[in-house]
Amino acid sequence: MRKGVLEYCILSILSRNDAYASSLLSELKAARMIVVEGTIYPLLTRQKNQGLLTYRWEESPQGPPRKYYSITDKGREVLAEMDSAWSELVETIGRLRNDKESRY
Repeated sequence: MRKGVLEYCILSILSRNDAYASSLLSELKAARMIVVEGTIYPLLTRQKNQGLLTYRWEESPQGPPRKYYSITDKGREVLAEMDSAWSELVETIGRLRNDKESRY
């Protein structure tokens, strides 16, 4: 489940602007999402291989060039599906929690 949520978070971040892996990690950590480099790189590669992301190299003023990831049109479609699924999940859990609380 966590992997799916992490994939959803990455697509969400990249739907706002392009980013390189370290900046994605920083944003996820700032949101209190527990993730390590060893997790994010294979995930980014998998999403790229699925056609959800693309990347380009850019020179960096500090060190080696950086690989910037961008969401593709297919990635935006998958993100829209994930948004819908997430909303349904939150609604379902809310109903279940409310039913549980009303029984006691």
